[in-house]
Amino acid sequence: MSKEFEIAREFEVDASPEQVWEAVTAGTGGWLWPMEAPEPREGGQGPFGSTVTAWDPPHRYTNRVEDVESISEQTLNQLDYTIEPRDEGRRAWVRYVHSGIFVDDWDNQYDAAGRHTDFYLHTLRQYLTHFDGRPVAFTTFDGPDTSKGADALAAVGRALGLADDTAEGARIRARGPEGQVLDAVLDFRDPYFIGLRTEDTLLRVFGRNHWGYPVGISVHDFAPGADAQAVETAWKGWLNGVFSQP
Repeated sequence: MSKEFEIAREFEVDASPEQVWEAVTAGTGGWLWPMEAPEPREGGQGPFGSTVTAWDPPHRYTNRVEDVESISEQTLNQLDYTIEPRDEGRRAWVRYVHSGIFVDDWDNQYDAAGRHTDFYLHTLRQYLTHFDGRPVAFTTFDGPDTSKGADALAAVGRALGLADDTAEGARIRARGPEGQVLDAVLDFRDPYFIGLRTEDTLLRVFGRNHWGYPVGISVHDFAPGADAQAVETAWKGWLNGVFSQP
């Protein structure tokens, strides 16, 4: 049955309103995924077939789309950003509202959307604080069907070298593809997601097994000359290997 939803979040970040504006309109590959920049005017075309319904740089940006392409569970989607300066423009306050209509499996869809929102906005703050403006090679992919199991995210954590009690904020030496050792900060950890930050990379692990889907990984690689395809090949092989063990 169709039902409206709204997910609202507020936060402050050590970045100017202009930096936040750039990140949410043109620099989305650094923290979310690369998407077409919106046409810079009210009524212009936004990403994924949306229409820009508010355009007031660097303070307000809204896009809205009906009959969402390739998402059968949703018929309306709206993203709204309000950005205000703090500390004479050295910091920014942001209010983000994601609203729309889910038409199927409402409780599961709403829970997943809310938890993903928290992780994505955390990654936005990590990007703005540590990597703002740097060119990025981005890739995202899912694990095999065997990564749908209840223990799948925990298995990925163990493969990375995380102990069950390794806490968010800890500095760690993680294990990556081909035995590569990653000096990293565990910048996010809860029962649904894992985030690692190295000097050049944001590694995001999505425990979508909680909602009946495979575990996913996104890599935002800011190293000079990083090759997205090579990064995907390495990490996808690593993730498949996690779930090929007996």
